[in-house]
Amino acid sequence: MKAVVVTKLGGDEVLDVQELPDPEPGEGEVVVRLRAAGVNPVDAKQRQHGMRSGGTLPAVLGCDGAGVVAKRGSGAGRFKEGDEVYFCYGGLGGRGGCYAEYAPVPERALVRKPRALSFAEAAAAPLVLLTAWEALHDRLEIAKGSRLLILGGTGGVGHVAIQLAKNAGLQVCVTAGSEEKAAFARSLGADQVLRYDQVDVISGALRWSGGAGVDYLLATVSGTLLGSALDALRPYGKAASILAPAEPFPWAVMSKKNLGIFLELMLAPQVLKLDSALDHQREILERCAALFDQGKLAVRVAELLPLDRAREAHRKIETATTMGKIVLDIA
Repeated sequence: MKAVVVTKLGGDEVLDVQELPDPEPGEGEVVVRLRAAGVNPVDAKQRQHGMRSGGTLPAVLGCDGAGVVAKRGSGAGRFKEGDEVYFCYGGLGGRGGCYAEYAPVPERALVRKPRALSFAEAAAAPLVLLTAWEALHDRLEIAKGSRLLILGGTGGVGHVAIQLAKNAGLQVCVTAGSEEKAAFARSLGADQVLRYDQVDVISGALRWSGGAGVDYLLATVSGTLLGSALDALRPYGKAASILAPAEPFPWAVMSKKNLGIFLELMLAPQVLKLDSALDHQREILERCAALFDQGKLAVRVAELLPLDRAREAHRKIETATTMGKIVLDIA
């Protein structure tokens, strides 16, 4: 099979297209013939700094993908050959990822592809969906009628977080750095957009909340912004971040206002080898599949590139300026 392989740690030049043996499914696994693979910031970080789950180089990156079941291992019976699926699994160094024509995947991690989505859209969805859903529902425990501030509302995680929050009955305020991005956020249902290049985000969020402060804060961008944004939270509010907060961190503000803070890493089940947690993530993707098919959720593919242009995809993802997700086409 053709695959994009990390040969050593470094810049995007270490990504090489190679021919590898086709994988065979293990116990409880299926082999998926991939049609598309999502490109995520964690891919570029691993390429530079090393694999999250250990393992040795060379390695195949890519955590989320969509395709067709090609082979079933013993003990795998939920899907049959030819079924269309999407998933988030692998690509962390311990086993093959999705920058390839085939990937072995535990059947418990697979979900039937939403009918409303193309393979490219389906491959773009799993990692950002799981991150946003877990941050909002599992960490922040959002409640209908509350106010949410999202730092970075138009990237992969942010643009689905807006929709999930609106589906849950929240009022949503997001930050954006251009009018194009602001318009995109509004099209997804954002009630308020703060142009951080034009206004002070904290003051704007406080005005939007009538001076009381927002109930929840979700940070999808640089950890340096999280600490200052705590001033926008009401007392007893909650914050979640998908990146580690920068030091020094304003712990005194948290203590004074009795705030809760959570860090969200949806890759934890794989990193910590908590396979039972995959069942919960599968259920989340199943619920989101229903939302896609009901027209209540959408994912934006910012750009679709062929597999052999993975280097270009990494250069683009590292600029952190895309609206939505970059996807590799493995037709």
